[in-house]
Amino acid sequence: MLTRTAQRMKFSGISLLLALSATSTSAFAPVAQQQVAVARAVDTELFANGERRKAAIRKVAKGVATIAVAIGVPAVGPALAARKTVEVVETVDKTADLVSKAVPVVGAVAAGAAAFVATSKKKQNFLEAEPYWDQSAVPVNVFKNKAPFTGKVVSTKRIVGPQATGETCHIIIDHEGDFPYWEGQSWGVIPPGTREKDGKPHSVRLYSIASSRYGDDMTGKTGSLCVRRATYWCPELKADDPAKKGICSNFLCDTKPGDEVVMTGPAGKVMLMPEEDPNTDYIMVATGTGIAPYRGFIRRLFVEDTPAAKAYKGQAWLFLGVANSDALLYDDEWQSVLKSNPDQFKLDYALSREQSNKKGGKMYIQDKVEEYSDEIFNKLDNGAHIYFCGLKGMMPGIQDMLKEVCAAKDIDFDEWLKGLKKNKQWHVEVRHCDFILLYFFKSCTQLHCCCRFTKYCMLHGDLKIGMQICSHLYVFTRTFLHISTES
Repeated sequence: MLTRTAQRMKFSGISLLLALSATSTSAFAPVAQQQVAVARAVDTELFANGERRKAAIRKVAKGVATIAVAIGVPAVGPALAARKTVEVVETVDKTADLVSKAVPVVGAVAAGAAAFVATSKKKQNFLEAEPYWDQSAVPVNVFKNKAPFTGKVVSTKRIVGPQATGETCHIIIDHEGDFPYWEGQSWGVIPPGTREKDGKPHSVRLYSIASSRYGDDMTGKTGSLCVRRATYWCPELKADDPAKKGICSNFLCDTKPGDEVVMTGPAGKVMLMPEEDPNTDYIMVATGTGIAPYRGFIRRLFVEDTPAAKAYKGQAWLFLGVANSDALLYDDEWQSVLKSNPDQFKLDYALSREQSNKKGGKMYIQDKVEEYSDEIFNKLDNGAHIYFCGLKGMMPGIQDMLKEVCAAKDIDFDEWLKGLKKNKQWHVEVRHCDFILLYFFKSCTQLHCCCRFTKYCMLHGDLKIGMQICSHLYVFTRTFLHISTES
């Protein structure tokens, strides 16, 4: 039967070879300490045409189900196999060592199918505390600036559509199991090179980790980042000005498989999930790439075979604010979770350029949350935890909205918020878009009226104070941050 299958998988002009690298095969069959052979096509004509390449790979994938039956493993399904195989091909397309050895294609596909099924069945319980909800041993700042960790990129993929406002990439990094972290933590990334002003190494940039502790491949040896490429549109050039682009985000979005990434951390404990009570509701509010930690939450609770998933009886509610439908992040994953867990997972989007709020204006994240304020306040009164992640510019609008809701309910906002913080129900992780502020400091003709204290405030968290000192800076920053929170 394998012979007949092999005959069906032949197609003209294509040489079927293998990449015997554990790193390059991680997207398809990520098995610890094991190199899995993955079939791929390496033909000049085929590589010249992306669509033909994918079509050819899908032909290979169609044989996986038949082979799986022949060797006694459950079929993974042609569609899933095709998607996984195409992902592998796209992952290794740009690596220098595409092919190491030619072997029979049937054996390669069979091995890949068996490994993928074996990995899917493996429980995600080998990185758990005892008991699983105990946070006393959460790793924090294991790797520091002076002694960082070096990971290797597995894949970098654009995950937004053509009409999205900017480019956002999902980057998988291999840490070989030597850089453990928990959901809700951040990695620090030190971009290569030195600063122009003093020749010193670049400072660390923090990025929320966008995967569970087991990684996208569920081996516990990878982690993911969700990064938006930071660029500055120059009105005079009518194009992006490369001299003012974000150094670290552009480095990460330009990485290729095998590239090294110097990292620190893991950092932070404020965004961890309190899992001791499995009935806890989680309300997750994000703008743009602030979605990252929630992807780890949701995978842990609904996708992976974890102790937390088995015990969880509460409800997770995700709010995501972006500019338009093309800018939605991980929508296919959310829809899959929603379909399989309709009672435990809720999903709401705020699309500022496609939806209108109740006042007829653009639908920002605070407007979408306000639509469900009664239900959200009720959940918080009953012990729910609420999380906010994104640019710092999202929080003034959020807090103004909450103040209005509190006033309508005859609730003292300050006391209400103080109570949430005291009970550790309020979790905030927001960051500045520093490269924009730094550019403004360099270029603004009215900077002379802003003292050094203003600059210090702007860069160290006191945005409101800093903006109030100089009206010109205030208008510019508020305007730009509102634009940023859409995307």
